[in-house]
Amino acid sequence: MSKLRVYELAKQLGVASRDIIEFLREFNFNVKNHMSVVNDEAIKLASEYFDDKKEDKKEDKASNALEQDNDLEGLEEIAPLGKVPIKDEKAKKVSNKQVKRKNTKKTDFKVKVQTAEKEESNKEIYIRDGITVKELSEKLGKQVSEVIKKLIMMGIMANINHELDFDTAEKIAKEYKITVKKEEPKSIEETIIDDAPDKKDDLVPRPPVVTIMGHVDHGKTSLLDIIRKSHITLTEAGGITQHIGAYTVNIKGNKITFFDTPGHEAFTSMRARGAQATDISVLVVAADDGVMPQTIEAINHSKAANVPIIVAINKIDKPNANVDRVKQELAEQGLVAEDWGGDTICVLVSAKTGEGIDNLLEMILLVAEMSELKANPNRLANGVVIESKLDKGRGPVATVLIKNGTLKVGDHIVAGVTYGKVRAMFDDKGKSVRSAGPSIPVEVLGFSEIPDAGDIMNAVKSEKGAKQIAEKRIAANRDRMINDPHRVTLENLFDQIEEGEIKELNIIIKGDVQGSVEALEQSLEKLSNENVKVKVIHGGVGAITEYDVMLASASNAVIIGFNVRPDTKSRLLAEKEKVDIKTYRIIYEVIDDVEAAMKGMLEPEFKEVVRGRAEVRAIFKVSSIGTIAGCYVTEGKINRSNNIRVIRDGIVINEGKLASLKRFKDDVKEVSQGYECGLNVEKFNDIKEGDVIESFEMEQVERTE
Repeated sequence: MSKLRVYELAKQLGVASRDIIEFLREFNFNVKNHMSVVNDEAIKLASEYFDDKKEDKKEDKASNALEQDNDLEGLEEIAPLGKVPIKDEKAKKVSNKQVKRKNTKKTDFKVKVQTAEKEESNKEIYIRDGITVKELSEKLGKQVSEVIKKLIMMGIMANINHELDFDTAEKIAKEYKITVKKEEPKSIEETIIDDAPDKKDDLVPRPPVVTIMGHVDHGKTSLLDIIRKSHITLTEAGGITQHIGAYTVNIKGNKITFFDTPGHEAFTSMRARGAQATDISVLVVAADDGVMPQTIEAINHSKAANVPIIVAINKIDKPNANVDRVKQELAEQGLVAEDWGGDTICVLVSAKTGEGIDNLLEMILLVAEMSELKANPNRLANGVVIESKLDKGRGPVATVLIKNGTLKVGDHIVAGVTYGKVRAMFDDKGKSVRSAGPSIPVEVLGFSEIPDAGDIMNAVKSEKGAKQIAEKRIAANRDRMINDPHRVTLENLFDQIEEGEIKELNIIIKGDVQGSVEALEQSLEKLSNENVKVKVIHGGVGAITEYDVMLASASNAVIIGFNVRPDTKSRLLAEKEKVDIKTYRIIYEVIDDVEAAMKGMLEPEFKEVVRGRAEVRAIFKVSSIGTIAGCYVTEGKINRSNNIRVIRDGIVINEGKLASLKRFKDDVKEVSQGYECGLNVEKFNDIKEGDVIESFEMEQVERTE
């Protein structure tokens, strides 16, 4: 029994994979996507069907050729349909088929007309106060002159630009049996930014945008380099200089845009701001190393963004490469290779020798084909800011990936809270360009200020409109900073469940050891009920990092730290992004808190407040006292009476009290930021240089009913 994947069968038959999928689904074959395996019965059925279609095309050609022959020979009489002079049996067969086909077309046309009439009578339109005669005509699908006649009959003298109130417009619509609903007033952004949906006929295929992700030293940069060097045009050969954070390569007439960015960090920071820039994620895993912490992180980030994943198993040229072990570890993370019966494309590559690179690019184009990536180049552009900087000679410079439309020099643009006019654009080779279409990255000059990475950029019709949007966003950001009620926390979880805003509680777990992380993950996911599903979107070992906070911000998740702490940058970012971080030392407390939050019984009485942090810079052993830590206070104050914890590499190794706190030889109650001190931790002597001493206290919080 032979088996083929859908895309392999499509290649054999010379048709698109999606045509095969649609055909087989009609016959109830279980075909999910282009990677699905089809059996002999499906292969035979598809082959017969698509071969017949090819025969029909041949017959059509033969029919056309016959008609041309008849014309050339000068037939004496052109008879009505069905009575064409028949020269031989072959011509008779073709003629009968033509009659049948034309009759079928007539029937189809009648059905189409009847359907259109039915749709017309059920049509609904939205109109507003102050709609012009021209706009109303377009919405009704009628000639302007026809609408003006209706108005004259109602005693209203009007021209094409005459404004009608809602009641008058509604009366006109009822004349055509069209239901009318009142259109809500648009915001400034909706009025200025053209975000009307594209018509199907305006859409054309666009290149896929690919982000390469994976663990450090697994060959991401080497892979990008060899792709760029082996697929550039001849005029670009030798001395390629990478100017911007993305570039486009040509593969047999097809283009692919690659992100040359620091993997999942940039990927998630963009998504946190609502910018889904990536179409496909290529996960690089070293064959001699296997799945590592950053690999798992990249998988979770891609899954959270719902982006297709292609796995590139790199370094297969190494003697200790073990591909099967890598596939096993990937399967444990939910990525089952296609040759193991799964849907994940795994490509064996070597960035050193170039082996498998062409196959990888072919798979990227295949996934892109199945995703049907399309855009409309004939409209005002919108895109995503990939990176930005301030250049001394050129001012604010932003690298923008165009998502839809075409950006041109001279266009007025707005991105986030900044606006401007495109003064110049440069492509990924540093060459000046006048325009850039969908999926093309360009360096843009002309912004008034530096936009943030991840900001959505829109081209608008006027500078005034761009400025209005920027000012509106600045005011909205100010209001959001004051009060952002939509971020989920354990305290407001039940309220959001009750209001129907939350159906899924996303959680990120960071712990001191893998065992604790897995135990928490299993315990928390069991708490799911009919109202809300608990979903752990990422779990890992180590301190809570900025990237964890950005993932939480993008996914509206709560971060739970078990025996680990956020560093200063992560804590400040969490405050800015309104991300809830909870830290615990006992597993059942985590479970109790989440369960209580879901039931609406969480009543926090105390809140932990960090008062200061100090870095251990020297160690002194004193036989009668123990270990004295020479410290420098980096933040806040270290207070003698506060609780303290000793943190090493982001992991809490001790929590307790200070036995003593000194400045030089004097005992003191507190030491402020910027000063040195000596301290001794009660019943703990295993302090090392580089440890962080965190001073905190529990503060009572007033209950708000």
